[in-house]
Amino acid sequence: MNRPMKDNATACSTQWDALPAWGTATQTRFWVAVEQSGPWGRDALTESHLDPDLGARLGAAASEAGGRVLLIRAPGRHADASFQSRRVFVAGGLAGRPWLLTGVALDPAALADLPWGDLAAGGPDAVLAACGWLKPSHAPVLLVCANSRRDVCCALKGRPVALALAAERPGQVWECSHTGGHRFAPTGIVLPLGQMLARLDADLATHVLDAAASGAFAVGTLSERHDRGVSHLPPAHQAAVSWVRAHEGETDPAVLTVLGGADALTVQHVDGRTWDLAATRQEGAALPESCGKAAKPAVTWTVTPTGVTG
Repeated sequence: MNRPMKDNATACSTQWDALPAWGTATQTRFWVAVEQSGPWGRDALTESHLDPDLGARLGAAASEAGGRVLLIRAPGRHADASFQSRRVFVAGGLAGRPWLLTGVALDPAALADLPWGDLAAGGPDAVLAACGWLKPSHAPVLLVCANSRRDVCCALKGRPVALALAAERPGQVWECSHTGGHRFAPTGIVLPLGQMLARLDADLATHVLDAAASGAFAVGTLSERHDRGVSHLPPAHQAAVSWVRAHEGETDPAVLTVLGGADALTVQHVDGRTWDLAATRQEGAALPESCGKAAKPAVTWTVTPTGVTG
């Protein structure tokens, strides 16, 4: 694997630094984050101290239901020790009013009993009924990608951001396994909002958590540099919603909906306003999406108004 230094001009995140991040969020209906200390391999769910058979079952069950499982660990040194109990976060309702559950699984096997279909359905009640060890959480969490075996940019750039916040926001900031988009490192996900972030720094991450505590996106993330999109939408819709948020300063995660296809999108606000937009997928100069991989045309999204808004 190519393992560039942090400021190496060949690092994927350096080569992508000037390109927009809109429309690049991983598409998923819910997130499950499972604590696992120690090292992670390229495929963290099956290459860590978590039982690989369990990890494979969790990943497959979540994927079949339209969701995603990540591993998390506390920022700092990674104790290479086995343990049974582990912190778990479950985030759903991303398309409406997002919710977050948390708890400690005393037995890893309890994770296999998560009601995957109910996670995708929207509300938390069925999940709470099925898993008595989970409780509602009113404090948001920020997961910062630090999976160096997947891409070294995430560890070299993500770990310092997570560590800088850990002391002042204990329990709210975690390192996480691969989320996609290491070319935008440092990357993160704010739960329960489902917003995926690019090019984080400690100050911006602090604002992200402060805003999320009130159920809102941070104003400083509403740009093509930092906003990758919300994970429940497909890429063209992500880009269109991000455009509206950037131009209107809209921070409420639940007030915008999207209709149509990429060439003729309408973003609707609950107050009656609409925006007619086109989201165009463009291919630019060849760049590596990951360190050590061959370069290929860089895909970005451009959003342009196509009609009168009101």
